[in-house]
Amino acid sequence: MAKIIAVCKSKEKGTRKGPIAEGVLREDYGLVGDAHADSSTRRQVSLLAIESIRKMRDLGVDIDPGDFAENLTCEGIDLVSLSVGTQFSVGKEVILEVTQIGKDCHSGCAIYRQIGKCIMPKEGVFAKVTKGGLVKAGDTINAIVKRR
Repeated sequence: MAKIIAVCKSKEKGTRKGPIAEGVLREDYGLVGDAHADSSTRRQVSLLAIESIRKMRDLGVDIDPGDFAENLTCEGIDLVSLSVGTQFSVGKEVILEVTQIGKDCHSGCAIYRQIGKCIMPKEGVFAKVTKGGLVKAGDTINAIVKRR
């Protein structure tokens, strides 16, 4: 079963995000209180798999959820295999839609400065909030299958 491991936010862009007990994802905006939330972008929410973080830990990097500036750290879902346009539910209310897989990594991010490598360009996933609501660690993630 796929689930949320951590919900994270930061007040400034280009910094690591800290874990919060729960957050509110606002429709067509992102995580309320996070520096990256913005209705004018398609990258309203960032997601990264804990499995990706573990790969970095295996290289000897002391890293935790939020350190790659992701809003939602997930487990049990192959995020990078999702197609742009895929919708999925988080918890009881939230619906997200994948808008981008990977990104151009700027050399000024906190992780890149520390170790000279970042996994977000290949393994980070970005989504827009189609339906908002409360999100917290332990919430399940389910792909929404559209019937024809």
